[in-house]
Amino acid sequence: MTDFQPFVMERMMSKFEQGVEYNLSESGVHPMLLRELLADDSDYIDHLLTTNLNYPHVNGIPELRENIAALYDGASPDNVLVTVGAIEANYITTRTLLSAGEEIVIMLPNYMQIWGIAKNHGFNIKTFSLRENNRWAPDLDELNKRVTSKTRLIAVCNPNNPTGYILTNAEMDNIIAAAKRAGAWILADEVYCGTERLTDDQAPSFYGRYDKVVAIGSMSKAYGLPGLRIGWVVGPVDTIDEIWARHEYTTISATMLSNKLAAIALSAGVRPRIIQRTRNYIRQGYPVLQQWMDSHKDTFSLAPPQAAAIAFVRYHLDVNSTAFTERLREEKSVLIVPGDHFGMDNFLRISFGLPHDYLMAALDRIHALILELKA
Repeated sequence: MTDFQPFVMERMMSKFEQGVEYNLSESGVHPMLLRELLADDSDYIDHLLTTNLNYPHVNGIPELRENIAALYDGASPDNVLVTVGAIEANYITTRTLLSAGEEIVIMLPNYMQIWGIAKNHGFNIKTFSLRENNRWAPDLDELNKRVTSKTRLIAVCNPNNPTGYILTNAEMDNIIAAAKRAGAWILADEVYCGTERLTDDQAPSFYGRYDKVVAIGSMSKAYGLPGLRIGWVVGPVDTIDEIWARHEYTTISATMLSNKLAAIALSAGVRPRIIQRTRNYIRQGYPVLQQWMDSHKDTFSLAPPQAAAIAFVRYHLDVNSTAFTERLREEKSVLIVPGDHFGMDNFLRISFGLPHDYLMAALDRIHALILELKA
């Protein structure tokens, strides 16, 4: 059997998220009901009931690709490939743009999928950091030192998972300038665009700001529809065609119903309602988490997230983060993500975009474990 780097966070979640009473490990908001999405609209319901359950267009049905393209300045449906979640989009895009031995520069902390892909496929990995002491802003000096003439791809996550940081326009311009100097691609995981906590302005995309950008999106985070398993890649037409060829080796296509439901969700009449629902969960849930943390000031510290339904919390207890989360799961039936999964012990990633009573009950159980640890 070949040497393999497991995706430790997803391994944990796939094993345990369905078996706990309270799941605070997810990074999206509370998922939508199908009834909420369709809003009892008879036209949508009739349209779905007359659907032929055949293969859809392998690259995504035209209506869905049109609606995705409308989210990106200057994009057309030919710039879009629909995938089975952002997880497939990240995988086949990275495998298209890089070969073994080539250099990738990865923002950390980050959703660790691309780091794991790089490990498993023999890429030369360099990293640059978001700095907690600067409210998780990127260390641009470090970026410029890491990017060289050998760099082929810079991978970023914006808004960021796990910190919720949103890059400023100046920071985006600096990343683009570094990529241009090297002639490198930028892979921008932008699945949290639309989850802004402090503004109604959506975080800008890297797409359209530089000709060697591939932007990744998903229905899972900003839309509360993870069960559709719909993601996408937006990029230059010839590059999209190359990524599409890899798509045919992995999943062939997402389902017909998922394509149609995602097209409805991203339509001009429905999308604003869904984005507002997402922001409501985030904006109502964060004060609950903050008030709870304020009652444990000697235990936690936090640079508040600007986006996403997650907080990357530093804790001040003499216990390893994985040990803490395993005890929490086993003894309190609550699942959260240890900082170890991002290569950063003494941190926890906690979801808060959830119904009030559910969130409070889960936080009460975390509180009980803290008291036991302190005792």
